[in-house]
Amino acid sequence: MYWITIAYKSLKNRKLTVALTLFMIAMSVSLLLTVERIRLDTRSSFSNTLTGADLVIGARTGSLNLLLYSVFRIGNPTNNIDWHSYLDLKNSKEVAWTIPISLGDSHRGYRVIGTNRSYYEHYQYGRRNHLSIARGKWFENEIEVVLGAEVADKLEYKIGDSVILAHGTGSTSFEKHSDSPFIVSGILAATGTPIDRSLHVALEGITALHLNWQSGAKSISALRHAKRKENHDLTPTSITAIIVGLNSRLDVFSLQRHVNQFKAEPLMAILPGAALQELWSLISVAERALFAVTILVMINGLIGMLAVILASLNERRREIAIYRALGSTRNRILLLLVFESGFYGIAGLILGYALHVFLILFIQQFIHQSYGIELTIGWPEQYMVLVLLVFAFSSCVLGLVPGYRAYTQTLTDGLTARL
Repeated sequence: MYWITIAYKSLKNRKLTVALTLFMIAMSVSLLLTVERIRLDTRSSFSNTLTGADLVIGARTGSLNLLLYSVFRIGNPTNNIDWHSYLDLKNSKEVAWTIPISLGDSHRGYRVIGTNRSYYEHYQYGRRNHLSIARGKWFENEIEVVLGAEVADKLEYKIGDSVILAHGTGSTSFEKHSDSPFIVSGILAATGTPIDRSLHVALEGITALHLNWQSGAKSISALRHAKRKENHDLTPTSITAIIVGLNSRLDVFSLQRHVNQFKAEPLMAILPGAALQELWSLISVAERALFAVTILVMINGLIGMLAVILASLNERRREIAIYRALGSTRNRILLLLVFESGFYGIAGLILGYALHVFLILFIQQFIHQSYGIELTIGWPEQYMVLVLLVFAFSSCVLGLVPGYRAYTQTLTDGLTARL
């Protein structure tokens, strides 16, 4: 149809204005898609950090706090679990396997995890993926350390290097165990979880590291002394948390009740999935507010588009009058401006999605390294497609406003010079 050719030539004649309007709309669409993608991938990254575990047990505190410090390495524990309590729970008939975790030390801002081989054998992430060693081997004694992928990459460690741990979890510490270095025995393959930002040592190594450590005063060559003194008992006295897998998930609530009523000391057991839902409910208000802001940005883009078309009508009076003089009806002029408005909306959606993909590719590596969130590229969710369709439809409807103004304009108005 010839009026489409006319619309194309009209847009081409206003290249700069059209380009800026499209860019404004594309930025609005890109912001909405990118914010939503970050929200979805953040949830996915958190959910995939620990899979296959039935319970997480720790000292009595808030369920969210227990989940954050034991799984996501965020925050600090309120108390420890006595080693004998751990053995009692481990030997329960419902329990298939346990992963003991001891926290409290760090290395240049990265958390140190005291554990045992059960961590390597039973810890799962993502879609039930097991841990794997990229280089070297899992630690076999109390002076070896296994590094997460990011730790090894950022700090440029390799197998056989010495690593000095520090007391506490801060990025800077003045209480270093410099007399007791660990030797790198292995480096884990990347997982996209907090495991990549952790160092893993034996529970016995944590015990030996803190021999005679009282009130922050460290021992002299504690670890080497412990190695020489073969009869020294390096069994830990306490741990921070326990990740538990059961023989049958039907027993999960009975064991949870048993732990919550544990007589030896105040403990609590949480279901990781339920605690995550608590986290999402806490931040859902912020998510909705952010989503509302991005919707307002898109509405602002539509209003900006309408303002541009209306502002250009005065300059295009003579152009529209010539169309009328050549035989175009008022309805076709109206349709022309609706088509132009729809072009801005649909082309803006396409360019916005392309800009969104480029933006995700640009920030993907930074977000993963800084926050451990793996951003992905994919088609929008069903509800987001509906939002985008409403946006495209709204852009066409808004074209009726300038279209009506052009519709009511007479041929004489367009051909009369205005001073």
